[in-house]
Amino acid sequence: MSRERSPLPPATLAVRGAALALAVAGLGHTLWDGVRDPGHALAFGVLITIGELARWGALPGEREPAPLGAAGALAYALLGRSGGEPTGHGALQVVAVLVAAQLIASVPHVARGSGPGPDQVARRVLTVAFAAVCFQPLYNSGRSENWFGDGPYHAAFLLLLLGLTALCDAVLGALLLRAGTAVPYGPLLRDELRALTGIGSAVCATGAVMALGVAAAGLWALPVLCVPLLLTQVSFRRFVAVRTTYRQTIASLARSTEIAGYTPHGHARRVAALCTAVGRELGLSGPELTVLEYAALMHDIGQLSLVDPVPEGATAVLPAAEQRRIALLGGAVVRQTGVDAKVAAVVERQADPYREQPLSARIVRAVNAYDDLCGKSLSGPLGALEQLRLGTGHDYQSQVVESLARVLARDGLTPVPPG
Repeated sequence: MSRERSPLPPATLAVRGAALALAVAGLGHTLWDGVRDPGHALAFGVLITIGELARWGALPGEREPAPLGAAGALAYALLGRSGGEPTGHGALQVVAVLVAAQLIASVPHVARGSGPGPDQVARRVLTVAFAAVCFQPLYNSGRSENWFGDGPYHAAFLLLLLGLTALCDAVLGALLLRAGTAVPYGPLLRDELRALTGIGSAVCATGAVMALGVAAAGLWALPVLCVPLLLTQVSFRRFVAVRTTYRQTIASLARSTEIAGYTPHGHARRVAALCTAVGRELGLSGPELTVLEYAALMHDIGQLSLVDPVPEGATAVLPAAEQRRIALLGGAVVRQTGVDAKVAAVVERQADPYREQPLSARIVRAVNAYDDLCGKSLSGPLGALEQLRLGTGHDYQSQVVESLARVLARDGLTPVPPG
């Protein structure tokens, strides 16, 4: 019996539909009128293809796995001259070259079973099209040259357009992420905007430098100007690899309580996943979510100091003084591992009165109690939520408990009560 696919959200359909319409218009227009400046179209097409093929080495957590392709596409969208001579391509040809390059680069990715998804492709097409539509008509009509000339004002104009393009990309990225979840749009947009200060700024700056370099020196400037971004990409991937290893180390430390028999199997992972979802629901930023996830993974590590394990690892049923003692011991262990001190602070304060806790500690406390109380020998999901709600006057923050309830209902993890 085949499983029916859930319908795509309207926002996702709108973004994909707009990108598809632009792709068809660009390819149709270019095929009908012919390719203007075929040498430039080929050079930038090859550059974008090489950049897209670089996704072969992409690592989990990379926001922009193909920065060279993105920078090359933006440079072509903002190209008005080459070696001092005007170019003749327009916005639709920019879209056509980008789409053709992505199609060619997708062949080995499809054969390998990886590569960008349709949302990533649609986002790239719309973002580059936005830059091309803002620049090409103004430049080809002579208005931008009359307004800004070819000096520093022109460079400032390109940077302004790239800033607007980056903003457009962030809005699209947050919109696509929001379409698949019930996470508020504001925190997602804030995370996307913060990401622009990293690899996003390098991509935009390289795109501007490429456009200006080719305008002055011709296509020979492209290989030279690609080197800084390639070095940035290598360094960034090393950083992502180190961060991935760091998280795996924390996850392995968190499993020590399971291996020793102090907590049920999968407890730390369940608490970390729910804490991250509740944190997003409550508007925590990317770095705050990272600290929350690490603290949730290691929140029970203080139980290793106990002579007699807590039955089923359910610290939520212990007296408050015992909970605080275990939390302080856990924070001390976390500090000795060299993990960020912010993570240790959350672990230490997870058993404090909730009015004295930071938001991350309130989330860990409520989610841990929910998972503890969900045990078959205790109260089950509905009973666990009910007990959390009864404790909102002194043990748990009501906003955190209600956010947890929304996350559970959204993900289908809470059964609907009868009647």
